[in-house]
Amino acid sequence: QVRLVESGGGLVQAGGSLRLSCTASGRTFSNYAMGWFRQAPGKEREFVAAISLSGGSTTYAGSVKGRFTISRDNAKNTVYLQMNRLNSEDTARYYCAAGLRVAMVLKDECDYRGQGTQVTVSS
Repeated sequence: QVRLVESGGGLVQAGGSLRLSCTASGRTFSNYAMGWFRQAPGKEREFVAAISLSGGSTTYAGSVKGRFTISRDNAKNTVYLQMNRLNSEDTARYYCAAGLRVAMVLKDECDYRGQGTQVTVSS
């Protein structure tokens, strides 16, 4: 079992930045690819970013590429999402998730998910 706890969400003005963190406990963090997803009210959950077990490979949704950066620190059992140049369309609840392979994360077939942290961007 892996427990994931997100933090770092909040209210930010358009154009601003936030850094989300997701800390894992339980099984070996470095055995899992990690991802960030988000869900806005009335919309389906969508993929945001993924990172490989070692952190050497990352994948982004087109809507955030160039603005968001996913990273991980396996020594701290933590994955991060640095979000820059935020806009109102980024308003959503953000979730981190863990999967045994990046391919599983990309298909939203994750083994574990956190409870999420709310990000609200005001215009």
